[in-house]
Amino acid sequence: MLVLSRVVGELISIGDNITLRVLAVNGSSVRFGVEAPEQVEVHRAEVYERIQRKQAGGKGR
Repeated sequence: MLVLSRVVGELISIGDNITLRVLAVNGSSVRFGVEAPEQVEVHRAEVYERIQRKQAGGKGR
């Protein structure tokens, strides 16, 4: 795992076409924006897991 320190406004690049920007830090909460090509799906982990369960036949609902 790569661990990075960033301040508000700074960027993290992933590959050639995905960028994360730190938008705000409030206590232990961090808001960031994701810029990625339209064909790249971006989800929060819990949403992604729900999609995966649904595609697997609704197990674990």
